[in-house]
Order: sequence, then C-alpha cells, then structure tokens
Amino acid sequence: MSIEQRAMETQEALESKFENLGKGKYGRILKMCRTPTPEEYRKTLGIVAAGLLVLGLAGFVIYWLMSYLPGYF
Repeated sequence: MSIEQRAMETQEALESKFENLGKGKYGRILKMCRTPTPEEYRKTLGIVAAGLLVLGLAGFVIYWLMSYLPGYF
C-alpha cells in the first residue's frame, strides 16, 4: 500500500467522522451557538479576572501563612 493510498484512507476516515457533526445529538446545540456581543464578552472577562484574582490572593495568603507561621512554633 502506497503512502498516497494510506493518506486517502486516513482522510476519508476523518471526514466520515465529521460529516454528521451538525445532525447528531449535538446538532441543535451547535445551531444555537452564536458569537457573544461585546457587552457579554466584557462581563465574562471581568468575572474570569475576578476569579483569578481571588484564587491568586488565596494562594498567596496560604503561602505567606505557611512560610510565616512555622517560625512561631
């Protein structure tokens, strides 16, 4: 079997997996998807940034406590 035949078989197998992408159980969800508006994007970005800040602050406090408190015991 030549390289070209193997490449064609591989490509056909890959295309057959994706040809029914919009028709299966996820088809309705994919059809409802849309690009977020700039306002939605800004709100999402703000929420994600606040979450990262809270997690980073919590990690810093835990690190500080673990390095500061053992000196007193």
